[in-house]
Amino acid sequence: MMKFWMAPGGLHIEPGETRDAKDLARIHGQSFYRGWPSEEFERFLADKASPVYIACDARRRIAGFALIRNVADESELLTIAVDPKWRGKGLGRALMEAVFADLLLSPARCMFLEVDEQNQPAIRLYEKLGFATISSRKGYYPRPDGSAATALVMARDLG
Repeated sequence: MMKFWMAPGGLHIEPGETRDAKDLARIHGQSFYRGWPSEEFERFLADKASPVYIACDARRRIAGFALIRNVADESELLTIAVDPKWRGKGLGRALMEAVFADLLLSPARCMFLEVDEQNQPAIRLYEKLGFATISSRKGYYPRPDGSAATALVMARDLG
């Protein structure tokens, strides 16, 4: 059975495949100071415990993705990234809603994530999706200037 969710802008969301690793690394590198290499994405894409959800068009041009890890009754959002030209169009929200819909069929009962405390657009999205800050991790994210940013740890009940 093919999993498929609708997304804004004529895109749809489907499970990622190992062939997507280079595109995911490119989008991740455009989104974060320290992007992950395609080999890292290949490992995640091959692991059933770390599903990847990709937003793409009919020709499979990827506009964004979400990567989670499931362990027992917990799920963690490892990373989510949207191509810069697709930002602000609701794609991040659509990706998260696809993740939540898929997790309804899993044993996961809560989801965790970390987010840079200065990433206000992401924090607003997560709060709208029902996440609440439960702690913080000082010095978690490296910055280009050599300093380190604090990560907020957020959690959401999955029901």
